[in-house]
Parts: sequence; structure tokens; C-alpha cells
Amino acid sequence: MELTTVAPDEVVIHDGPTVHRHRGLSPATTYEFDGLTATTLPAPRGDLLGTFATVNDVHFGETVAGLIDGAGEGFSVPAGTTPYPTLMNTDAVGEMADLDPLAVLVKGDLTTDGSPQQVGEFEALYRAAFGDRLHFIRGNHESFHQVHVGSSYERVELPGLLAIMVDTSRDGHPNGDLTAQQLERLDDEAVDSDVPVVIFGHHHIWLPGEDARTDRFFGILPGASEALQALIARRRNVRGYFAGHTHRNRRRSVPISGDVPYVEVASVKDFPGAWAEYRIHEGTLVQIMRRVSSPRALAWTDRTRGMFGGLYPAYSFGELGDRCFEVDLESR
Repeated sequence: MELTTVAPDEVVIHDGPTVHRHRGLSPATTYEFDGLTATTLPAPRGDLLGTFATVNDVHFGETVAGLIDGAGEGFSVPAGTTPYPTLMNTDAVGEMADLDPLAVLVKGDLTTDGSPQQVGEFEALYRAAFGDRLHFIRGNHESFHQVHVGSSYERVELPGLLAIMVDTSRDGHPNGDLTAQQLERLDDEAVDSDVPVVIFGHHHIWLPGEDARTDRFFGILPGASEALQALIARRRNVRGYFAGHTHRNRRRSVPISGDVPYVEVASVKDFPGAWAEYRIHEGTLVQIMRRVSSPRALAWTDRTRGMFGGLYPAYSFGELGDRCFEVDLESR
């Protein structure tokens, strides 16, 4: 039994292939379900203005999960069956579509090696479902092969919120960066915006005192990370940075920018099989991590719990507060 998701009005518990959804609950209330204790999130401030969704690390074209640089125990599906990236993304798209979201933001690693076929598979599935509501940037699996897809910088205007997608990738490299032009434009957008701003990229942020300072850092390089953190500290209407890349659920903060969260959401392609719902309220943004919960998706993601010697869930799932939380949209 695993407490997966909490919202102001909902608790979701997974028990292997069985999903227990408890809905219509009261905010900020402790319940006991199925032998587990769960407390719903507080009631958001203000009316619900709209909902959008994000997903990342979709990896069309991948055939073996659980390998690092070709080493480790691999997990795959039999030849002639539905490839697991297709399976997981198809069922995630179905769940996201049930929200009728205002937008769907895909935060990079659309493919395994950036081939036209893999890009086409991604576009065929996501564009067919969401049309012009779909917005995406590339990740390192595209940029490493110097494939340019998506936008380098895109504004997504939502009710009461401005979402900005930024391509953090570097051609020929697995890690990320931000250019002076991108940072300048973000700064200008924050100055001009009369609504709160949230930023979405593929790579996660380097944090002082926690990550080693090196140009081999796997996320956004330290100098660019510090520049973004300084921008967020300076522009008080910027209320969060949201990434993928690490295939884990994690939320961190840095003293210079106070309570602003720097968030990573796990991959959709294997355990836990994640995507994120965002509810925009007047004054509050609610992140609710969802596990793709069709029977076939749960069968695959429960298999891939065994990746990396069975240690993967401790890394990828994160704490409940990393998965589901509220962001104060009021300027600091």
C-alpha cells in the first residue's frame, strides 16, 4: 500500500495494480484509508481559474530501461508488443485529456536519439490529442544529437498565470545552460507581467551548498543556475521553476529566493510513471503528481521498480511533499 497523491479534495493510494481513489474530501483534513493516514492539502486561496498539465522524459524510441551508459540490468518488453514508451505515453495522454486542460507542457526528452521517426511518433500522439494546446521544448536526448525541435523560448498565457518554457539544452552535451539572451528576456517578462510567472525547463537547477560546483554538473551549469536564482530573487512575481531530466520527484529551495520552489517531476516512461496536474487559483498554484494508472501501465511501472537493484523507488518517487504541494502566487 502506497500513498501516492494528495490534493485539497482527494487522496490516491496504490496497492500494486489496484488503485484506491478517495474523492470529495475536505481540505486540510487527516483521514485514514486502507490502513494509511493521509492529510489533504489546504484549501487554495481564491477561485479555480483553470487547469493545465505537464509531462517530461517521454523517450519515444527507447527499448531498454534501467541502463546507464549501457551498464546495469535492463528492463524491456517482448518483441512484437507495444513499446513501453508508446504504452505509457498513450495512457498518460488519455488521463491528461480527461482533465480537458488549458495547456499541456512537455518538458523535454521527447525521444531517445532525436530521430525524425521518434519526433514524429511524439508529435502524432500528443498533437492529435491536444492540438494547439500542446507546447514543448527539447531535452538533452535531442540536443546531444544536435536536433532542434520545439521552441527555445515560449510564452503560455493562462488565466491568472504566465508560464514560460525555456530550452535549457546544449548542443552536444547532456547537461544544460541558459544564455544571456534567455535570462534577459525572462527578466523583461517578469518586469512587464501583471500576473505571477512560472518557468519550465528540461534541466534541473544547481543549488549552492548542496551540489558540487563543476562544469560536469548534470543539470543547468552553476553560473547559469546562480543567474536564474538571482533573477527569481530580484523579480518577486516569479514563483517557481519546474524541470524534468532527473527522472525523480523533488522540490528544493535556495535562501536567496526564499520559498520559491525548484521542482523536478519524475519520468512518464517507467516507475512511477508520472505526469503532473496544476490547478491555478487566485493566489495559489497546486501541483498534484499523478501516476499513470491503467492496468497495463501499472504492470510495467511495478516491474521497473526493480531498476538499479531495487533502489530506484527510493530515488524516483520522492517524498509526498515533493510530489503534491501548493505554491503561493502572491509576490513576496
